[in-house]
Amino acid sequence: MDALRPVGRTLLRDRAYEALREAIVRGDLAPGAPLKDAELAERLGLSRAPVREALARLGDEGLVESKPQSFTRVTRPVSRIVRDAASVVRVMHELAARTGVPLLGPEGIRAMREANERFAAAVRASDVEAALNADDELHQVLVVASGNHAAAATIARYTPLIRRVERRLFGDAGSCGSAELHERLIDACEAGDAAEAVRVTTEIWAALEQLADDAVEVAEVTGIAGP
Repeated sequence: MDALRPVGRTLLRDRAYEALREAIVRGDLAPGAPLKDAELAERLGLSRAPVREALARLGDEGLVESKPQSFTRVTRPVSRIVRDAASVVRVMHELAARTGVPLLGPEGIRAMREANERFAAAVRASDVEAALNADDELHQVLVVASGNHAAAATIARYTPLIRRVERRLFGDAGSCGSAELHERLIDACEAGDAAEAVRVTTEIWAALEQLADDAVEVAEVTGIAGP
C-alpha cells in the first residue's frame, strides 16, 4: 500500500486504474488483499467514483474480483488463467513480429539494442523490476512498428496477469529471459527476416509460458494462489 501516492486531477479514472494496476502487479497489493474504495480513494487523493470505475476495469481484466455486498479483493493467481494469458500474449507478439519487421527502420533496431543492454545490465544486477521493464520496452518496439492497435491493446490487457506472477515469485532477474535470445531476435529484425523473428519470438514467449505456469504451481503449494 505504501506505493500508492496521490495522483493528478486529469483523467482521474485512468490515473486511478494505472496506479492500482501497478500496485497489484508489483505485489504492493497482494493476492487476496481486500480493496475498499474509500480507503484507496484517500490514499490516491481522489474521490471514490474514479476508484470504483478503476476497480471495475481491473475486474474485467482478471486482477480484481468482487461479490456484491460481500467483498472486493485482488485475485489470486490461477494456473489456467495465467497460462491462457501467456498464450494469448505470445500469439500477439508473434503477429507483431510478422508484420512489424518489414516496417522496422534503423531507429527501431537501435531502440531494441538499447533496451536489451538495459535488460542485460538488470539481469547482472538481479534487478527483476528493471529487467522486466526493459524486456517490455524491447518487444514494444515491434508492437508499435506493426501498427496493430488490437494486438497492442490485447498485450497491454493480459501482460499484467503474467508480470505480477514473475515479480512476486522470481527471486532473481535471471528468470526474466535471455539477452542472447533478444540478440537473435534483433539480428533477425535487422536482416529483415520476419520468419526468423517470429520463430525466436515463439521461443521467448513459450519459455515464459512455462515459467509462469511453474511459478503459479509454486504459489499454489505455498498458499499464495488459489481460491
